[in-house]
Amino acid sequence: METYELITLSTENIDREHICCAFTNKNCAEGYQAKKDWLATQFKDGYTFKKFNIRGKVFIEYVPAEKGWVPIVAPNYMLINCFWVSGKYKGNGLGTQLYEACLEDAKGKDGLVVVTAKKKQPFMSEKKFFHKKGFQLCDTALPYFELWYKPFHEKATIPKFKDIAKLGCCDVPKGLSVYYTNACPFTEYYTNIELVEAAKKRSIPIQIHKLTTKEQAQNHFVPHTIYSVFYNGEFITQQMLTEKSFDKYINI
Repeated sequence: METYELITLSTENIDREHICCAFTNKNCAEGYQAKKDWLATQFKDGYTFKKFNIRGKVFIEYVPAEKGWVPIVAPNYMLINCFWVSGKYKGNGLGTQLYEACLEDAKGKDGLVVVTAKKKQPFMSEKKFFHKKGFQLCDTALPYFELWYKPFHEKATIPKFKDIAKLGCCDVPKGLSVYYTNACPFTEYYTNIELVEAAKKRSIPIQIHKLTTKEQAQNHFVPHTIYSVFYNGEFITQQMLTEKSFDKYINI
């Protein structure tokens, strides 16, 4: 099996290293740089981005849960925030190597925790991998979010979603509301261009809310804070909507 160099991003190398997602997508150039800028502000909180020296999407991101941009209560856990092995690199053990690097960095913690979904969802980690690694389901949130954890000892606290994130609704009762962060390079374009245009064509009022602090994200209305769409107050999807996919999710 071919071996690849494992690279950890830092303030010293982030300008010259690619961040895997969207590096070939010209539409997302602004979001790509915004993600790099966001990462640079998170390193001080222990945020870690590891990738293989590959021109592809093979990486893992994790952070101490107290510093994560997710509405969970998981004291002294390491939160796996994003985990992606794509295309021809699947099935080569690279995901396990990334996971084991995270496991090594989590020594001294009480365990690992990750947000997944009941069924496979776009832009979310699949629970099948974590189940194989000994993770257990510990909480759920509407409509399909799941919280899985791997405790390192019997006295570890069982993580949970915050109550505000469990009901699948926001505080904007009418129209379209979208919330996003720069933790993903796709969000700027698909929020401010694609979604705005799709809503305009259908004469749907839209409100855009950018979460700019971890405190805002930690008190968000659903567990997926990178991008979440609500219609008439109800959560619709974390899938980044396009003109083509809009009507599949939003029925007017």
